[in-house]
Amino acid sequence: MREAPSVEAASRSAGPDTVIIGVGWSGDDATYRDFIAEADLTFPQIDDTAGTVYARFDVPYQPALVVIDAEGNLVEKLGAVDEDDLTLLING
Repeated sequence: MREAPSVEAASRSAGPDTVIIGVGWSGDDATYRDFIAEADLTFPQIDDTAGTVYARFDVPYQPALVVIDAEGNLVEKLGAVDEDDLTLLING
């Protein structure tokens, strides 16, 4: 949950060409929905309990972040990120 406020802030300040999507990977439906509500997340969320999205991007655990730039290049960051780290990752 530590990274949720920084990701939410980034989603609110991101330009129109930046899309942020949260991907939840564990727990039951109630835990997933409670996390979204508790963190007051307003950006789109995907329930990936099956692990399909995480497998696609070779993400072994949460928290993690994958940034895909306009050219399709991937940058992976394992662990929580603060707002400054997230801004650098998004803006290059």
